Amino acid sequence: CNSLFQQVTCEMFGKNLSNIPNNLLQNVTKLSLKNNKVSLKDGDKEILQSFINLTELYLNENMITVLYNNSFCNLTNLITLDISNNCINMVHKAAFAGLNQLSVLNLSHNAITQLDSDVFTSLRSLTVLNLQSNFLKYFHIKSSFKLIRIVLAGNPWTCSCELHDLQIWLTTSNVMMENENSTTCTFPNTTEKFSIKTAAIQQNDCKTEKASLENTVTSTSAIKLKSSALLTTLTANNITGSNGTHAELPLLGKSWTFLAGVLGFVLSTTFLIFTAIKCPTWYHYLISYRHRRLEENDLDMSEQEFSDDMSSSPPISGTNNKDTIVVFEKIHEFVPMEDGFIEDKYIDPCVTKES
Repeated sequence: CNSLFQQVTCEMFGKNLSNIPNNLLQNVTKLSLKNNKVSLKDGDKEILQSFINLTELYLNENMITVLYNNSFCNLTNLITLDISNNCINMVHKAAFAGLNQLSVLNLSHNAITQLDSDVFTSLRSLTVLNLQSNFLKYFHIKSSFKLIRIVLAGNPWTCSCELHDLQIWLTTSNVMMENENSTTCTFPNTTEKFSIKTAAIQQNDCKTEKASLENTVTSTSAIKLKSSALLTTLTANNITGSNGTHAELPLLGKSWTFLAGVLGFVLSTTFLIFTAIKCPTWYHYLISYRHRRLEENDLDMSEQEFSDDMSSSPPISGTNNKDTIVVFEKIHEFVPMEDGFIEDKYIDPCVTKES
């Protein structure tokens, strides 16, 4: 490191370094780590945060692939940042957070495929932006974005509606686009080279495409909102007031609550009707299962009970006890007759004939 007046310069390019050295002077103002193997990991970011007086940082020709959030935080005095000729393919939204004094940013010769102007919103002092030789097809930019010079050549720009806001910004702002003649469209016309600043982009087609996209998004959002609203709220057109008017009922199909009530009423009514029809059938079905065949022991008990009843019953007037003969026979099993009926042995056939 060399000290000259108030500037402290440390140049360590081509040293095959994989990490930023931690033995550098803390008051360094210009640090060059060009042509090394620095990947800007968490340890490197912690070391950079200690260089609060740093105004120029050169990390070009290294092995950086991703710029994570807060990669250069605490470098509030940094004015120039060169991270060109790396392998950067992704830049997080807050990658340059805290660089309030940054004026020159060089991201050229990387592999960036998508970039939004929101990445640079925190860079209030940015005047020069170099995005040359990346893989950008479009660049969404806001009209409030202020620059003096921008480099966009060497990218496969697609001159369609995606690039319309960039074209408007280039023509309406005071920014100077370097290499304008070589900053051309690669699609849809590959034979004739048109500058992205003057290429013909049909605004009507853009409006139609934008409207269709908005309608699609709006319809999808409306369906989601409507389904959630129907599940949670019930809206009535009028509210009952002091004049006795009643609130109008919600239209059929406008409320899941109303539909659920109708469905519950129909199901409950159907269940009650079905129960009223089926209950007598189930009752007779259960009663029929209570009949069973008499066993031998049950027959003996039945004979005993019947004989007791006969002995205890008073004699019938006008009849002779001698003439009445009751014959009991022990039946071991029921034998069906040919006519399909079961003969009852308890009834005396002689008594039947006399009667």
